[in-house]
Amino acid sequence: MNLRKIYYLLSPNLRLIFRRIYYFPLDIVNHFRTKKETLKPPKGMIFTGSGNFSKQGETFLKYFIDLGNLKPDDYVLDIGSGIGRMAIPLTKYLSENGKYEGFDIVKKGVKWCQKKITPQFPNFNFQHINLKNSLYNLKTNQDASQFEFPYLNNSFDFIFLTSVFTHMLPSDVENYLGEINRVLKSSGTCFCTCFYVDNQASQNADFKFKFDKGNYYLMDEKVPEANVAYKYEYLQTIINNSGFKIKSIYQGYWSGNPKTDSFDFQDIIILEKN
Repeated sequence: MNLRKIYYLLSPNLRLIFRRIYYFPLDIVNHFRTKKETLKPPKGMIFTGSGNFSKQGETFLKYFIDLGNLKPDDYVLDIGSGIGRMAIPLTKYLSENGKYEGFDIVKKGVKWCQKKITPQFPNFNFQHINLKNSLYNLKTNQDASQFEFPYLNNSFDFIFLTSVFTHMLPSDVENYLGEINRVLKSSGTCFCTCFYVDNQASQNADFKFKFDKGNYYLMDEKVPEANVAYKYEYLQTIINNSGFKIKSIYQGYWSGNPKTDSFDFQDIIILEKN
């Protein structure tokens, strides 16, 4: 049994506790080494994947600008804002005329961002949304497929979701696409990462989706939202049905595509309104 399977055996709350305990010695050392004004959460509090937290944020900011045409004065929505991985570099880029809104289902991450980021950057706002998810939150029965975003129509110039659809089932994704279309301006952009499988895709032996569910694949049936990959034809259909068209797509290296030909581990899809 590999570490990923062991991790999935734990409850969402135990996963967070385990990480805090595991990284506690390192976080104590970093606490005394790091400047107090530095915006970076303790490693034990980070729940948004592996890799270099700061470097990933800076890299995606570059993608938002270069691939998504993000502008300093834009109104931005971060769906699945986590513990500020994308928000922190955005504080250096968005102007005072720009605005950032983020929401997440993990309360600890939202509270950290509210305490550390918003006081320094009042145009950055974070909300906790209590939705059920087998990987992150089992303390509610509120369903993401019924969730209405707490924002007015046509509010945002740029919306992004990094590793969010990878943890959502079809009815949830379909609802989110509809809500994104509603709150996105007609000239706006949606930047998302996901796992998609087409006829040519060969799955990586170390990162394989074994369970075929029709329009999508699961990596673990006991924790369905741990990792979800969508069949490309289905993904294309629900994107079109939600009033979007695919502007550009960049295949990730998760499926065995060469790293030199990819921007990121996950696939990147950029959408625009029809």
